[in-house]
Amino acid sequence: MATKYGTAEPAKRSIGTTLFFGSLAIGTPPTAYDVILDTGSSDLWVADANCIINCQGIATFDPNTSSTFRPVGSNFNISYGSGQASGRLGSDIVQMGGFSVSNQTFAICDNVSQGLLSNPVSGLLGLAFQTIAASGAVPFWQTLAASGAWDSPLMAFHLTRYLNDTTAQTLEYGGSLNMGFVNQSLYAGDIEYLDLATTESYWLLPLTTLTANGQSISIPSGSDSYAAIDTGTTLVGGPSRYLDAFYSQIPGARPGTGNFQGYYTYPCDTTVNATMSFGGRSWPISEADFRLSQLTQALCLGAFFELNTGASAPSWIVGDTFLKNVYSVFRYDPPSVGFAELSSVALALNGANTPVPSATIGSVAATVVATGSVPTFTNSGPIPLNLPTYQLILALVGVITIVFSSGLCF
Repeated sequence: MATKYGTAEPAKRSIGTTLFFGSLAIGTPPTAYDVILDTGSSDLWVADANCIINCQGIATFDPNTSSTFRPVGSNFNISYGSGQASGRLGSDIVQMGGFSVSNQTFAICDNVSQGLLSNPVSGLLGLAFQTIAASGAVPFWQTLAASGAWDSPLMAFHLTRYLNDTTAQTLEYGGSLNMGFVNQSLYAGDIEYLDLATTESYWLLPLTTLTANGQSISIPSGSDSYAAIDTGTTLVGGPSRYLDAFYSQIPGARPGTGNFQGYYTYPCDTTVNATMSFGGRSWPISEADFRLSQLTQALCLGAFFELNTGASAPSWIVGDTFLKNVYSVFRYDPPSVGFAELSSVALALNGANTPVPSATIGSVAATVVATGSVPTFTNSGPIPLNLPTYQLILALVGVITIVFSSGLCF
């Protein structure tokens, strides 16, 4: 089940059975699509109307229905741990959270591997930097951040937990993505910002400390410590030599075999206290997130797995197992990632019976022109507040409601 995160081609890995997605709109007139929100890649793509295999039952994009679509004339291909997507590049107006980017380059994919998409998800929105974009295009978020369209050049995530909820449905309320501001009601105390380990590519931080049941695992500085902070990956992956040391501190833990090779099992009645630090404070991971699944009455599967990446890819991938335990902020300038404790308001949303929104189209308050260089910014005025309540949540400037899906493997 463990696969490569990066190869010679721009590629990304996301493994597991849960994903977080939100809504955006493309074209004129605009059509809404649900897309995976992924800080571990940089391309926007949606399924083409010509995609027949592995695209059944999902909303697809037909370039002929948009008066503002323009073909770019280049092919597109991107690889993920669970397959590939390929097609062609085009440009059009893309709207999300009250912001609009015209001439945004994106891919329309007519070839999608089995398991990449499942209703209602139609594609993926990459939220990392242009330098790792398979298309070479400036990402949607980066155009907005660089243009001054946002009050602050950052994005912030709050992700909810359902792993320990036996009543959870296939789709649940997954949290929120704030573009251009932080939601102070969702975190407590200060946000600890940490400079990126390298120039902008992935959102890379050095993993400085990893502990299991109070015992610290020695991780050297340099590339062995580089960790991609990735909302599009379910679990936490790292080199086997460090994970062997980590699991050795958990009584009864053993390497998995068969279908679970690359993972580790441990007795379900064993307490696991895990923490991670990236040069600042240590952040604990809830046992509910560390326990990926219960294989038998006595045996459980851990959420840290072996990861063997290529030379150009980060050694560690830190996904939602960790991110559900913090309020996370991805800052464009200065380039950094911030973490803060979740507030009581945020924690109360774990397992909450909150309605799941459908893909909707809100009003646009700010428009940016994507030019491949420094974008320009125009203000279209305030958003009218006469929308139905369920749409208003999605249309407020910079606020995107996230949906949690337990039925996808991406």
